[in-house]
Amino acid sequence: MGLPQQKLLDVSAYLEFDASSQGRHEFESGLIHAMTGGTMRHNRLSLNIARVLANRLDGSACQVFINDMKLHVLEADSVYYPDVFVYCGSNVANEDLLVTDAKLVVEVLSDSTAARDRRQKRVAYQKLPGLQGYWIVSQSEQRVEVHSRSADGQWQAVAYGPAESIATDWLGDEAIALGSVYAGTDIAV
Repeated sequence: MGLPQQKLLDVSAYLEFDASSQGRHEFESGLIHAMTGGTMRHNRLSLNIARVLANRLDGSACQVFINDMKLHVLEADSVYYPDVFVYCGSNVANEDLLVTDAKLVVEVLSDSTAARDRRQKRVAYQKLPGLQGYWIVSQSEQRVEVHSRSADGQWQAVAYGPAESIATDWLGDEAIALGSVYAGTDIAV
């Protein structure tokens, strides 16, 4: 006996469902995925990254969002709740429920989402027209995989480890030390 098939939804039906649900859900090509809760470490890593980025971008036309803001990837027919992302469409927050582009997306890995973060989400996020980087942050060791779009539109991946810093040309000259990402966690150096 096969598993029952999930009914495919469109984005508007998903948004209506998600708004009336007690939990959070992501949307990929008509299918809904329930989101699980995170650990203290996961939350602290997301907060550290958001704080560093917000300090860097203060006064610019970009904003940093965490956890509860939706990102609609039109080209992938998907809506996600990234752990952290940078949106450069306006420097004034409003009542929008989602945005359709990002300059940077950051996902902190968890056991339940690691495969999707590395595959489906990476491929989807890379379809965002303004995306310059996608960071995949480990919770088990000091390691950040940085996927960056080059000037010719090609994607490159570099992994950063303890005592290293993430180069972010689009954020300015100063790199982001992994120590600031992992500060206050049980895997800080």
